[in-house]
Amino acid sequence: MAASGGTRAVVVALLANIGIAIAKFGGYLLTGSSSMLAESVHSVADSSNQALLLIAGKRATRRASEVHQFGYGRVRYVAAFVVSIVLFTLGGLFALYEAWHKYTDPHPIDSWQWVPIAVLLIAVAMESFALRTAVIEANHARGKMTLRQYVRQSRSPEIPVILLEDTGALCGLVFALFGVSMTLATGDGRWDAVGSAAIGVLLVVIAVFLAIEMHSMLIGESALPAHHDAIEASLCGEGIDRVIHMRTMHLGPDDVLVAAKVAVTATDSADEVAQAINAAEARVRAAVPLRLQIYIEPDLFRKDGRAP
Repeated sequence: MAASGGTRAVVVALLANIGIAIAKFGGYLLTGSSSMLAESVHSVADSSNQALLLIAGKRATRRASEVHQFGYGRVRYVAAFVVSIVLFTLGGLFALYEAWHKYTDPHPIDSWQWVPIAVLLIAVAMESFALRTAVIEANHARGKMTLRQYVRQSRSPEIPVILLEDTGALCGLVFALFGVSMTLATGDGRWDAVGSAAIGVLLVVIAVFLAIEMHSMLIGESALPAHHDAIEASLCGEGIDRVIHMRTMHLGPDDVLVAAKVAVTATDSADEVAQAINAAEARVRAAVPLRLQIYIEPDLFRKDGRAP
């Protein structure tokens, strides 16, 4: 994975969720709380998702092959899309099913009543640490963008996915605390079902949002506006009068395809055109901190803005 910060955030979240899942399952087995079971499965889903992101980050570094000539960078987008599916099914739909089951057949928490509260408070502390790590890494990567803009516009999936998962996990823990606390206070197990339902709705919303974002990346998104402008500006120089048109597309979070048609002078020799194109490629690579696949086509510019 190219971004060590993204790897660090994923590893911290994975370790935190493994510990949280064990604690939650223990709490569920002692109390039978529906909210605890929903949160346990949620943590298992998050753990599997983070393991998947780590594996995808490793596989994405493979060299380009004859079949995959632009490399394997999009494996990371595929993994993030699968994460959204796991979060939707194993997390959201299971929590909603458990809420329906508990609401139709409610049971109070009669034994070990202090356990779910203690487990959930410990989980809040661990999730807060994981989220803090993800926010720190996002702050290093987002530049002048807000966190919301970063999640929407980032071409690297790992940190945005972890930010969404950890934020959802913290909100889910609050819902679980509410459901368990109300069940303990009233003796009505339906409050536990309400907490589980809130967790399910939250996870479904996050999963759908994540699926939409990763679907867009799998189709192919252009370079970020700042990178796009820097590439276009760098193309112009000695021997190249202007950019007639240019297209960019992310082949992976750190790999960008650049295809441009540039205007050269009609009297330039083939050797001069070749030198101008080579110089333009060097300028672009120096201006943008990404791995670039650059294809430049020389042409003549007409006054109506079109190539002949």
